[in-house]
Amino acid sequence: MLKAYKFRLYPTEIQEAYFANCFGCVRFVYNQMLNDKIDHYKETKQMLKNTPAQYKQEFPFLKEVDSLALANAQQNLEKAYKNFFRNKSVGFPKFKSKHKSNASYTTNNQGGNIRIEDNKIKLPKIGFVKIRQHRYFEGLIKSCTVSMAKTGKYFVSILVEQEVPEWVPAEHKIGIDLGLSDFAVTTNDAGETMKYGNPQHLRKTEKQIKKSQRALSRKKKGGKNREKARLALAKKYEKIANQRRHFLHQLSNKLTDENQVLVIETLSSSNLMKNHRLAKSIADASWSEFCRQLAYKAEWKGRTLIKADRFYPSSQICSACGHRDGKKALHIREWTCPECGAIHDRDINASRNLLALAK
Repeated sequence: MLKAYKFRLYPTEIQEAYFANCFGCVRFVYNQMLNDKIDHYKETKQMLKNTPAQYKQEFPFLKEVDSLALANAQQNLEKAYKNFFRNKSVGFPKFKSKHKSNASYTTNNQGGNIRIEDNKIKLPKIGFVKIRQHRYFEGLIKSCTVSMAKTGKYFVSILVEQEVPEWVPAEHKIGIDLGLSDFAVTTNDAGETMKYGNPQHLRKTEKQIKKSQRALSRKKKGGKNREKARLALAKKYEKIANQRRHFLHQLSNKLTDENQVLVIETLSSSNLMKNHRLAKSIADASWSEFCRQLAYKAEWKGRTLIKADRFYPSSQICSACGHRDGKKALHIREWTCPECGAIHDRDINASRNLLALAK
C-alpha cells in the first residue's frame, strides 16, 4: 500500500534558489507543452506527442533542474488530458499561473537517490536538505513532492510503499451522518449516539480575514508593505487549514479505530455549494476531505467503509418502523412519524438508517 508522509523542510538560501528555479521550469515545460499541443491540433487535428527532452536544446536552462521533475510535469499534463476526455465537465487543461498555481515539483526515487539521513533528506540534483521529521516510517520511498506554501514555508511529501499492518478487528458498526449544525452525528450497533460539533474554523476568524484582506487591498502593488500584508493574510489561512486538518484527522482516526464497519452518505459537495447561502459553510466543513481520510484509513486498518447511495433518503425514513415520510426542509430538525408516532431528531434518525445498511 502507498502512504504519504509530509514534513517541513529548512533549505539554505542556495537550495531555496534551486527550488524556485525548479518550480519555474516545471511550470514552463507544462505550459510550453500544452501550448504546442493546442497549436499542433489546430493545424493538423491530431495530438502532438512531445516530451521535455525536446525543449532542452532550445531552452538550455531546463538542464539545470531535475529531469524527473520535468518528466512528472509531462505526466501531469497527460493526466489532465485523460481526465478531460473521460469527463468533459472537468474542463480542458489550463495553463499554470506563476502567482495562482501551487509552487511544487515531484521527483522519483531511482537507485536510492532519495533517502533520509541524520535529519536531512537527499534529493536529486541538490543533495541533502534539512528536514523536521516528526514521525518515522518504514518502507520503500517511491517519490517525493517538494512544495512551497503561500507563507514561504517549504514542505516535502514522501510517497512510501509499505506492507499493510495487521490490525485487531474492532467491535462495532457505525452510521455517520454529516451536517453543518453538527459536523457529524453517529450511531453504533450498541445504540450509542454521539454528536460532534462543527468547529467552523473559517467562520470564527472571518472578521480577522476580512480585515487582513482590506489591509492588503490598500497596499501598493510591488511594494514591501504589500508583501507583508499578503504574508499576514496567508498565515491566517494557513492556521485555519491546519486547525481543520487536525480536527478531521482526530475524528477520522477515532471512528476507524473503534469501528469495523462504517457507513457514510455519499455527498456531492460541488452540487451542494451551488446554494450560495450554504457554500461557505460547506467549504469550511470539508466533508470531501473527511470522506477521503476515512477511506484510506479504513483500508489501512482493515475496516469496511460503505458509501450509501447518493439518493438514499436517510432523513426521510423512520428508523423505528421504516415508513418513508418524504422530503424535509433543512430547518426541520425534529419530526414525528405519522405511521408509528416515533419522534425523531433528524440527524440521529439519519445515522440510524445509515447504520442499518451495515447489517
